[in-house]
Amino acid sequence: MLVLVSYDVSTISKPGRRRLARIAKTCLNYGQRVQNSVFECLVDSAQWTALRTELLRLYNPDEDSLRFYFLGKNWEQKLEHHGTKDTPNLENDLLII
Repeated sequence: MLVLVSYDVSTISKPGRRRLARIAKTCLNYGQRVQNSVFECLVDSAQWTALRTELLRLYNPDEDSLRFYFLGKNWEQKLEHHGTKDTPNLENDLLII
């Protein structure tokens, strides 16, 4: 399933900036960045559970927000992209890291 993960992390303090970096790194472990604080994560249910658990552990609910959008298996029909920074298709394009 494709899950769109977005977040807004307060960066007015050093711990906030550290949380931002850790949340971004966690998202990168499961998907690709499509906007500054938006990631597309193509995950199975076990991976989703691990990703969600880690993000909920990292963020500060008093200062930050997380949003998860579940686009399901037919996600390609629910997504349109316009403009620059087109991203590779997670299922069809080869990613070399």
